[in-house]
Order: sequence, then C-alpha cells, then structure tokens
Amino acid sequence: MLNPKPYAIKSITEYHKVMDLPKPEHPLISIIKFEDIKWNQASPINITNDFYSIALKKDFNAKLKYGQQEYDFDEGILHFMSPKQVLSFEFRTDEELNHKGWLLLVHPDFLWNTPLSKKIKEYEYFDYKINEALHLSDKEEKMIIGVIQSIAQEYQSNIDHLSQDVIIAQLALLLTYSERFYQRQFTTRKITNHTILNQFEELLSAYYSKGNLIENTIPTVRYFANELNLSANYLSRLLKNLTGQSTKHFIQDKVIELAKERLSTTDLSVSEIAHELGFEHIQSFSKLFKSKTNFTPSEFRLSFN
Repeated sequence: MLNPKPYAIKSITEYHKVMDLPKPEHPLISIIKFEDIKWNQASPINITNDFYSIALKKDFNAKLKYGQQEYDFDEGILHFMSPKQVLSFEFRTDEELNHKGWLLLVHPDFLWNTPLSKKIKEYEYFDYKINEALHLSDKEEKMIIGVIQSIAQEYQSNIDHLSQDVIIAQLALLLTYSERFYQRQFTTRKITNHTILNQFEELLSAYYSKGNLIENTIPTVRYFANELNLSANYLSRLLKNLTGQSTKHFIQDKVIELAKERLSTTDLSVSEIAHELGFEHIQSFSKLFKSKTNFTPSEFRLSFN
C-alpha cells in the first residue's frame, strides 16, 4: 500500500539530497542522468515537488504511477510535471535499479521575469497524467536529447550573466519541440484516440439514461476525464483534434440533441426538460438552446405542431 503522505520536496537541493546525488551546480535548475540515481528502498513512495520536472525515460524498471494508472517504460518517453503534482513509484526489490535517460528540474524562480515564466503555464502537457506521456520516435528522441545536452553543457560551464538567458532559450526550444511532437502523437494514434472517443460517447449517453443523472447537474469535463482515467486537458485536446470541438461544446451538443428529442416527442414542460437535463435554472437552459439552434425551446416545439 502506498504511503498516504508524500515526500514534499521544496527545493532542487533537497531533491538531490533525497536521491543521494551530489549537490546541484545551481540551486534553481538541475540536469540529472537517471543512471546516476542509485537511491533505492523497498516501500512504495509518493513524491511532490515545488518545481517543474521534465523526464526523458527509457528502460525504467520500477512501477510508476500517476493517480491509479501504472506505466511501464519500454521506449523513449517524455513526461512533464508541474509543481505540486504527486508522483508515486515502487522499486522492484528482486533486481537492480536499471533506468536510462535525463531528468531536467526547473524551479519557477529560475523563470522569473522572463517570457517563459508565463508561457510555460500555457503548455497543457505539464498537467497530463503519466499514461498520457509523449512517445518519441527515434528522430524526435535524438532532437530532444540534443537540446537537453546543450542545456547540460551550459549548466556545467562557469556561470556568467548570460547563462540564464542561454538556458531559457534552450528550454523554450525544448518545450516548443514537445508541443509539436504532441500534436504529431494526437494525429498518429488515431485508432487509440477513436476508441477513447467511443468510450466517451457511451459514458455521455449512460449519464443521461433514465435514473442515472448524477446530482441533477450537467456532466463536467472532469467527470468524464476521471471515468476515462485521463486528465481533463488531455481529453479536451484529443476531442479537439478528432472533432474540432472542445469537450465542453461536445457535451453541450449532446444535451441539445436530447433536448430536441424531448421537446418534439414528449409533453414535458420546458422546465421539466431543463431539470431532467441537469439545469438548475430554466433561463440557463433556454439561453444555451437559443445559442445552439437560434430558437427558444418553446419556438422549437411549436415548429413540430
């Protein structure tokens, strides 16, 4: 059973200490080779950091979890975490720790007063789950490693007044490449993505089946993301790529379809239909219906009489 309380690591220096690594070259940024992490313990561990982490992992022989999703690394995979997220992992005691790759740690203070301090928050993949990691092709992996090695070279050089600018520029390039490669992944993994879309549509239909409406509310993006074991951001981006719609708009369109069906085939009042579909106030229902159809619910019903 996982320890209920995670290690709360406040600084990169503390992270190095916990992982039995030499003191970092800089207190606000660190480049680590996974081969250099020798720390091991039998019990499972939860860790939460106060800094960004970018991990390029390969051949990682530990059970790694984000939430309830377990993941095995058998190819080059890039994973991002923003501060305060919890990562859980369990080392296998029957074999020696064997993992390869790079770990880049960046404290938010390192980005302070630079354009990247705001831009980094726009990259949704920092909040993706571990099962939504970026799978790199050989060519992509070489490009990412090249940028990381450039950062490492600058990091290990004598620090001067331009060091931060150089590293920030290289980090921005790394994040831009990652955004491009994620877009490629959403495009190339269409079979898996369509399976998720089908599951989402089934969940949406089940939500509105008779007697199954939860707490009489419109379903949220987070509800479906949790049911599919995805992050809300990842689900929204996947649907946007497949359908051109956000998750919110996809849900709204389903609600309007159900509303049209009830308005045209039942004698339920507009107020009753709104309540059935999870609207607390009829005005909110009417406003949404009007925005989607250019008719009020009553006008739409009259068109069938």
